Amino acid sequence: MDGDRHNYGRVIGGCGGSDQGPSGQGPRPPAPQQTAKYRPPHLRNKGGGSGGEPYLPPLQRQGVGRSYDTGPTRRPWDPHPAPPTHRTPQLPPNPCTFGVDLLKVSEEEPLSCHPKDANNRILPVRRPKGGTLVGRSVNLLVNHFLVEFNPRVTIFHYNLDIKQVICHGKRPVRKSKNKMNLRSIRDKLFSDDPARFPLNRTAYDGEKNLYSAILLPTGQFRVELSDNEDLSTRTYVVSIKLMNELKLSKLEDYLTGKLPYVPRDILQGMDLVMKENPSRYRISVDRSFYSSTFKVEDDLKHGIAAYRGFQSSLRPTSQGLALCLDCSVLAFRKPLAVIDFLKEHIAEFDGVYLDLNLRRRVTNALKGLTVRVTHRVTKQTFTITGLTAKITRDLWFDFVDPKGIDPTVKVSLVQYFREKYGKEIAYQGIPCLILGRNNRTNHVPMEFCVLAQGQRYRKELLDEVGQKTMEEKSLAWPPERRKIISEMMQAYDGPCGDDTQNFGLRIDKNMTSVEGRVIGPPDLKLGAPDGAVYVVRVENEKCQWNLAENSVVDGKQIERWALIEFSSSGCLKLRAKDFIQNLRNRARSIGICMEEPLVCHFTHMREFSSVSRLEELLRSVIQEASRKTWNRLQIIVCVMAEKHHGYKYLKWVSETRIGVVTQCCLSSQANRGDDQFLGNLCLKINAKLGGSNVELTQRLPHFDDEDHVMFIGADVNHPVSKKATTPSIAAVVSSVNWPAVNRYAARVSPQDHRTEKIVEFGPMCHDLIDTYFQLNKVKPKKIIVFRDGVSEGQFDMVLNEELSDLKSAVCSNTYQPKITLVVAQKRHQTRLFLENMADGGATGNVPPGTVVDTKIVHPFELDFYLCSHYGRIGTSKAVRYCVLWDENSFASSELQKLIYNLCFTFARSTRPVSLVPPVYYADLVAYRGRIFQEVAKEFKNRAVSSSTGTSNSSTFDQSFYSLHPDLQNIMFFV
Repeated sequence: MDGDRHNYGRVIGGCGGSDQGPSGQGPRPPAPQQTAKYRPPHLRNKGGGSGGEPYLPPLQRQGVGRSYDTGPTRRPWDPHPAPPTHRTPQLPPNPCTFGVDLLKVSEEEPLSCHPKDANNRILPVRRPKGGTLVGRSVNLLVNHFLVEFNPRVTIFHYNLDIKQVICHGKRPVRKSKNKMNLRSIRDKLFSDDPARFPLNRTAYDGEKNLYSAILLPTGQFRVELSDNEDLSTRTYVVSIKLMNELKLSKLEDYLTGKLPYVPRDILQGMDLVMKENPSRYRISVDRSFYSSTFKVEDDLKHGIAAYRGFQSSLRPTSQGLALCLDCSVLAFRKPLAVIDFLKEHIAEFDGVYLDLNLRRRVTNALKGLTVRVTHRVTKQTFTITGLTAKITRDLWFDFVDPKGIDPTVKVSLVQYFREKYGKEIAYQGIPCLILGRNNRTNHVPMEFCVLAQGQRYRKELLDEVGQKTMEEKSLAWPPERRKIISEMMQAYDGPCGDDTQNFGLRIDKNMTSVEGRVIGPPDLKLGAPDGAVYVVRVENEKCQWNLAENSVVDGKQIERWALIEFSSSGCLKLRAKDFIQNLRNRARSIGICMEEPLVCHFTHMREFSSVSRLEELLRSVIQEASRKTWNRLQIIVCVMAEKHHGYKYLKWVSETRIGVVTQCCLSSQANRGDDQFLGNLCLKINAKLGGSNVELTQRLPHFDDEDHVMFIGADVNHPVSKKATTPSIAAVVSSVNWPAVNRYAARVSPQDHRTEKIVEFGPMCHDLIDTYFQLNKVKPKKIIVFRDGVSEGQFDMVLNEELSDLKSAVCSNTYQPKITLVVAQKRHQTRLFLENMADGGATGNVPPGTVVDTKIVHPFELDFYLCSHYGRIGTSKAVRYCVLWDENSFASSELQKLIYNLCFTFARSTRPVSLVPPVYYADLVAYRGRIFQEVAKEFKNRAVSSSTGTSNSSTFDQSFYSLHPDLQNIMFFV
């Protein structure tokens, strides 16, 4: 999910599973109807399931003497509850203090019976007890800071409703949405009566939530607020209502395993308490806090600077409650006087004269920015809406006597500022700023305006030097990042302010020390020049292998291919003859036999401007090739002069309409012809055509060769657009070969806007299992599902809804695969640092294969952190893997080793990747689906513009996302 990644637990009693709503609040409303439904390719024009056979729910698990309850609150695939004598997981003692006993790494099988809540909804599998350590140990520091709390403390949650009173003391009529304004009103109320409203014992989110360490008066309170002596006082009514009493004893019960669900409301309240101190002193952007000043070395010039900040969240861990804090960098406009900002930002600006071009650049640089004025005392801020048409010395306006005695007269702006404010305008030859506020406009000279603090500057607008500098600062090396995090924990404006102590919280400012383990790399199978199989032992620091002396395992014979050059004019023209020769030589050197192209077509980049032109071009190339061979083209290599938005047209046409894969590259890279670039190109081409680049020499842990295991990756890509007519894109991929597990098939389906649940998950998986059967003549006995992009608050949905859909779609009384469900989380702030730099490589990062499954993990659920890649740039980030369901009875080390080994099989890399490949591929497929959606959107816009209809069905039309039959089961997306 692209939204909140720091939810604190599962939604207990949420949608799915039962026909009852939360806490039994009557029947559940029907699920919203989807505009489009996914249908397997071979059933798009048919009814029913695969082969006309309807989906059957599982009746009884084969070989296991368990019965299944058919009552309304149980799913048919739920196992029967374990008897009371069943073992329970070993839980830590009270983790609310330092020095607690820690859970140990497990080599035992997870509990076969999944825990359930009061509503009979399945909870994630619990961490098994005991076990031994596997892999060499390494001492690490983690950016988790232990938080002590008093379980006897109660935090009071209040609702604040602030409304402004209209003139003459009438009733409140309007709510303010400005957080800064609302904070000012709250601060004024508390400063007027500090005895009853102690400011330092409360935390406020700037909207409606207020948390207090003591009971506060409730009711309605009037607040008088004025920006300066010249403006009339504004009156507000603040309504305070007690919403909840948050007893921290519940959090202690959860951490010790007495409470099955996370007390999310308590963690949210405590999290806000941690953010209260930085919110007073720092610039708040989304969930991050940035310093109000910048260092000299962080000046990016041109009126822009890099500001350092942090993002933090509270996490329940096996050592107790921990604050996870990580640093970040963001570009802001410096809070300079507007004149000074323009002199820095635009080199040609001198404050004397603006020609037409310079005026346009100044307008673009300033329009929409927020400023404060300096010619009078006020706290108000104003938005720049533009520049005056006339220069300052030529501006006159009608002056109306506020007392109504003198007649209206024409006054020059220069004269008015001299007489009213005693200010002499120096820059009279340039326009004034037009400032807007409350539907009123004012003309104010630029020299009396200062940019307000905390205005972001988009990274893509920076010049090349600025972008490179920002990248270097964002990707800090481990020692530097560790130092910055420690400094922010110690800072006066960090999370450890007086407010936290007033709520009975104490934070250890030292990073958590944890013992990690380094899993050894697997041996790999590559090809040799003589056609034999060669075993590579990856022992170097980077865990990297090269193809200088080796070949791919299975190189496809490329006999029918075409070259289209889209750079036939200009300085970026492709040297086609050299490129073809270099590409063929490189392919031959790694075991891929590549013939001369059947067709070489030379054209221009303007072909990318139209879908129809591209389709006509591709079809003509295919037709020309068909005259030279009886079989279809295997691949079309497209060399582009530059990156172009028409790339999406090319992919959509080739992959959904024509059915020939394409491989794109830039002419500038193609002309250089270095071995690494050409080698990567050949790896992609071989994978797209069904070849095998690398394989593991030994079978994956926990499985036998005859098991036939399918690995599934699933992800949802959400649109940037906030329009509800823009669909989210669900993507599901699955392996289709065993035991090599390096070939995948993919399915794509649109669904309702920002819907995280994969609506057609069951049918898509059913279709992929059918594909596996067609290719292998047997269905997989075991299925490992890796789900990407969900927060902890959505685990319940994945476990009780998506897994249910999968079971209902694929299981029957004759087919009962064993399923394991794992969530891969990338968007977290946890960072691993070497305690001893000698334990790592040249970059100072943790070595590939580093795993942590104690202290910083969940108090009792099964999860671990795995850093599977070599960190070349910046500080490596491990992926957190959370096991929600496990019928395959994995031991912890087996699953860790399995995932790490899979990371060596990614088709287009010669080193282990950072994310398990099924999820990596699902991300790529979801992005490809987003490209298809953009094409569908353009078709929709054309249809709407040519008719009076406003239908948005085309963006949900499955035909726009359905792959051509020739591409459905190959890796077109790598």
